[in-house]
This record gives sequence, structure tokens and C-alpha cells, in this order.
Amino acid sequence: MRILLVEDDAGLGFAVREQIVADGHLADWVRDLADAEACVETVDYDLILLDLMLPDGRGIPFLRALRGRGATTPVIILTAMDRISNRIEGLNAGADDYLVKPFDLSELSARIGAVARRYNGNPNPLMVLGAFRIDLAARQVTGPEGPVDLGRREWIVLETLLRNAGRYVSRPEIEDRLYSFEEGVESNTVEVYVSRLRRKLGRDSIQTQRGLGYRIPK
Repeated sequence: MRILLVEDDAGLGFAVREQIVADGHLADWVRDLADAEACVETVDYDLILLDLMLPDGRGIPFLRALRGRGATTPVIILTAMDRISNRIEGLNAGADDYLVKPFDLSELSARIGAVARRYNGNPNPLMVLGAFRIDLAARQVTGPEGPVDLGRREWIVLETLLRNAGRYVSRPEIEDRLYSFEEGVESNTVEVYVSRLRRKLGRDSIQTQRGLGYRIPK
């Protein structure tokens, strides 16, 4: 997944970004609402982690404006504001979850996975692809001969296709999940990772349609 982190605290922002990357996701980290607005206008994010108190305003109006435009991107609020009234306000504004600081990074990982699964219409983290069993929560693939080792970007490509099972995903869509704003897009990257996944999961695991992209049959 490509995740937008909106957090002005440098220490916490760094720790959360590192956790997101360690979990195999892509992270864009911004520290104010102006940059967050620019990001959501440019990228179709899979999830947003939103602080409520930022240098240029509060996160609640940003969230309300996002929902007012019809955006359905899942949002998890990360804040030190722990009153029940604060939680109610956040959830009523359109948040999907509310995590009070300080929090354990492993709990954040679990909540990110749970919210993402709900939005994809499949709360079960276990999926089957041919002879392979895929645990989205544990980020593990097991085949007839045991565990299958996938690199970070191989997993991102696989997860992107699994979450869109049944439809073709274009190369630019996949590239958006592979590279953050700080990274340059390498040519033929998608083709390389699709080829590697086919070697590990079977040639028929991923279908290609010229002009449309790649898909995993539903």
C-alpha cells in the first residue's frame, strides 16, 4: 500500500515511517496540511495517517473536506487528544480508526492492516492463489514446498494485484505503489517484479493484457 503520513513531530514521524516501510508499504511523510492537500491531489493513496494538531491548522477540517469531495480513502487518526469527545468528533468527521499517542508501533501495523482489509471487502487476511496460501496480515506466502521468500517490492506488486483481483491494474498504477516522491521511477521495474513473481508463484498466477496491464484472476 501507499500511505500518506501527516505528522509534524519529527521523532514520531520518523519512527512511524520506518515501521510502515518495514511492513512492506510505501510512505510519503508530510508535516503540515498544505503539503498533505498537495499530496492527495496528486496521488490516490491507499490509507492516510492523520495527526489532528498541525502547524497550519487542525486535521478535522482537512478530513471533513476530504470526505466532502467524495474521497473514500481510509483514514486513521493519530493524536494525543484522548477525550471521548475528541474521538467522537474524529469518527463523525469520517475517520475509520482513532489511535491515541503514545502507541505501540506493532498495534499501528495491525490497525493499518485491519482497516485496509475492510476497505477491500475482505476482512479475512488469508487468501489463496492457486497452490499458494497468502497471509496478508503476516505478509507470508506458503506453497507446496513451504514458505516463499518475497522481496519488499515483489510483495508490494503482489499485494496491489491481490487487492484488485479480477481487474487489470496498469503499469502506472503499480508504479505509484512502488515509489514515493523521494524515489525515481526505474524503467521496466514492474515487468521485472511481475516476472519474478511468476517464477515463484507460477506463470499463470498473473495475467497480462497489452494496453491494460496485469491482473490476478478473481
